[in-house]
Amino acid sequence: MTVPTISNGLPALGLGTYKNTGEQATESVTTALEMGYRHIDTAAYYENEAAVGAGIEASSVPREEVVVATKLWYDDLAGDDVVPSATASLDRLGLDYVDLLYVHWPAGSYDAAETMAAFNDLYDEGVVDSIAVSNFTPEQIATAQKHSEAPIAANQVELHPLLQQDELRAYCDRNDVAVVAYAPIARGKVSDVPELTDIAGKHDASEVQVALAWLRQNDVAAIPKATGEAHIRANWESQRLTLDDTDLAKIDELDYHERLIDPGFAAW
Repeated sequence: MTVPTISNGLPALGLGTYKNTGEQATESVTTALEMGYRHIDTAAYYENEAAVGAGIEASSVPREEVVVATKLWYDDLAGDDVVPSATASLDRLGLDYVDLLYVHWPAGSYDAAETMAAFNDLYDEGVVDSIAVSNFTPEQIATAQKHSEAPIAANQVELHPLLQQDELRAYCDRNDVAVVAYAPIARGKVSDVPELTDIAGKHDASEVQVALAWLRQNDVAAIPKATGEAHIRANWESQRLTLDDTDLAKIDELDYHERLIDPGFAAW
């Protein structure tokens, strides 16, 4: 299968690694890459960058074919902390560069001017191919863009059929910022939505595969967490599913607005 991409070229399906650590994380990453995945997502906060890097190293896939993304936690976003924190992430990953480096949350020591200036330094040095943000509102993206000479390539947010983020997606589309969805299956809750069950039955698929297909067909990249081979493969096979206009409209009409990740320091 040719790896589907969203409009900016980012692989439409990636492997999320939150709460996947140690040998299991290494095995999951290697399995995914050998299966055809070309987008691996981690973060300093996950405490698994070394295991993820080992999985990349153990696979037969050339490094330049893989989009590797990591994130700096909000305690490490002060101007003087960004470069050493990013360097530490690279060391743990065992890589010379990452394809995407995210501001994990616009909170804590985050300061738009100082943080984005330091991210731009990393971009200029070539150790970060693209800079990105996560959990940003449209207003926060706009502020970050004002302080960044380098383009902001992506915004990673919670996004799934139960939290569709229409306003945010529209802003990102207008400003050439790719959208990457974490928790894209709402931590399994998509399996309990009757409309998704109906669509899944129509296509001999699962509700999870329907949710992932809906994201892909809306030009959103998804990074579902998966550990075992069967789960990794089931997500991969979602890329063979094409929803018709009736399916897409039925999902678009869902009105749950169910946010699952909602820390007190979030801006919304």
